Amino acid sequence: MSYRLVLPLLALCCLGALRPCRPAEERLPNIVFIIADDQAWTDYGFMGHPVIETPHLDRLAARSAVFRRGYVPTALCRPSLATLVTGLYAHQHRITGNDPSPTLAAPSSAQYAELRERLISHLDDWPTAPKLLAARGYLSHQSGKWWEGSYQRGGFTHGMTRGFPAPGGRHGDEGLKIGREGLQPVCEFITQAVEQQRPFFVWYAPFLPHAPHNPPERLLAKYRQKVDSIHVARYYAMCEWFDETCGQLVSFVDQQGLTDNTLFVYVGDNGWIQDPDSPNYALRSKQSPNEGGVRQPILLSWPGVIQPGLRNELVSSVDLVPTMLSAAGAPIPENLPGLDLLPLVRDGRPLERNTIFGEGFAHDILDLDKPEATLLYRWAIEGRWKLILTYDGTLGRYASTHPRTERRPQLYDLLLDPHEERNVAAAHPEIVQRLADKIVRWWPVIERQTITQWTQ
Repeated sequence: MSYRLVLPLLALCCLGALRPCRPAEERLPNIVFIIADDQAWTDYGFMGHPVIETPHLDRLAARSAVFRRGYVPTALCRPSLATLVTGLYAHQHRITGNDPSPTLAAPSSAQYAELRERLISHLDDWPTAPKLLAARGYLSHQSGKWWEGSYQRGGFTHGMTRGFPAPGGRHGDEGLKIGREGLQPVCEFITQAVEQQRPFFVWYAPFLPHAPHNPPERLLAKYRQKVDSIHVARYYAMCEWFDETCGQLVSFVDQQGLTDNTLFVYVGDNGWIQDPDSPNYALRSKQSPNEGGVRQPILLSWPGVIQPGLRNELVSSVDLVPTMLSAAGAPIPENLPGLDLLPLVRDGRPLERNTIFGEGFAHDILDLDKPEATLLYRWAIEGRWKLILTYDGTLGRYASTHPRTERRPQLYDLLLDPHEERNVAAAHPEIVQRLADKIVRWWPVIERQTITQWTQ
């Protein structure tokens, strides 16, 4: 089913701080934003995984512009999700970790609750995607992972998460049931939006394949026959379970006759490499600036508008908010660092940008207003080259995740060495210097260490 909305021209379009939006009478697409939770860039059929089966996402990829070299700037759930809703880097929106440091106050204390509220309040400083889409007449629904209080705090008109201090309110409470316990709330929302003849935005961020890795027995049995480690089998089964829920959502949209007027956007919040000997993640994945932490395929699908096919350009999750706003003809804040990808995937135009950036911070936030207090890494990718710089921010409880045994610059040739096994900084000091200079220009934070001996 498709429909047309006639809306008055929005005053927001005329504000100097906003990029122009399209004429208000133009047909508005629905937007379905699917976000995986803790899944590596390799762990899909369409990305060539030899064991994990993801037939539903494979079908979505077949009709999508597939950016195989997609990235998230920060490899940790909360800051990554805050980027996905604001379009800003973590050092800009200042939600750099998952929690305030317990060294600031006892986690059960009223003072700690105040710290959590202060952290959430950073979201109030920015016009989120749901807020900007509401100005175009969109209804929006939040389900799944959501750290920033209730769904209303992010500007959603509908949602599941009640927010702190609700039980489990730290990162989703009722919202975490989506996918694992069916899709009824999302389907009911879509039905309601259609009945009201309103375009809709769906934030589908299920707690999948995130731990606890407790997949249906039918899927676990399948993968236990294929791998030796029970921990790996559980994780693989979770990936397929997540894929099944994505298939249910895409199929429901199709059954309602909405597919031709719906933009599907897909990305993961950060990577995960399963430790074969424990339920935990391995090093160089979650929280890490390595490919296992930050690389994520990005899919954009809109039949008849977006040209499907593989794209080789570097793209970042900071590009997704401006792209979705562009599709809706919504105002795009001028301060957003990302690019609108819609003209590229609509017209087959190449992407001229050749460098993307990222950053890593400690899980626990030591200073809610000073991101560099827990800055651990900054990185840049230029074409085939990736540079990681290490900093001395306070680690906190997850020190074992960040051994930082290599404090010198790390340079990798991602085309020859996609799993970053060989640091070639010593052989290419000029490339290290060029990318380091780009990083400093990107975020001119006061340097916490001086790196001058590139070849040692």
